Amino acid sequence: MADIYLMRHGAYEGHRPGYHAPLDATLTAKGRDQVRHSLPLPDGITGIVTSPVLRARQTAVEIARHTGLPITTTGLLAEWRAPSIVLGHTPDTYPPAYRVWRERRLAEPSLRCGDGESLTDLHTRASRCADFLHDTAEEYGCLLAVSHTVFLGVLTHLQRGPAAFTLAAGDPWPFAERRLVPHLPGPPGG
Repeated sequence: MADIYLMRHGAYEGHRPGYHAPLDATLTAKGRDQVRHSLPLPDGITGIVTSPVLRARQTAVEIARHTGLPITTTGLLAEWRAPSIVLGHTPDTYPPAYRVWRERRLAEPSLRCGDGESLTDLHTRASRCADFLHDTAEEYGCLLAVSHTVFLGVLTHLQRGPAAFTLAAGDPWPFAERRLVPHLPGPPGG
């Protein structure tokens, strides 16, 4: 099995702790510098797989510009889909419905807040993503997957089930940090 490297996108416009960034938030000059400083990539990487969210795509394009590696985009690597009522908000301005959902999310992981993704939905997508990355690496060789802090955390803690969300949220992934995960864990019982 070929290695899989996971990487968080670079810093983006408007970032602040607890902030639910809009999908069109772009990389900053600092974010582009962070990406360039993550180079060179380890030997053997044959391609980049990225989230379709703008800041991740821009990170992948910046890496490809310096390495010549091909890019594939997949929605499986997209960040957790926060409900639209919290996009652009920080914890001190979260609406009451979102606060209630946050209190109940672990006890009822299939519960959604508005148009957001439930913890069960997120875990299912992360499991599908792990399979996709394994299959792609098996066919094409070592990969770099560019995504987002919460999704990467869920992906690396799949065995914890939907509760992986809280582990991911409590284990920040620094901007443009790359981690080797030679074998992504499977889901519980998998």
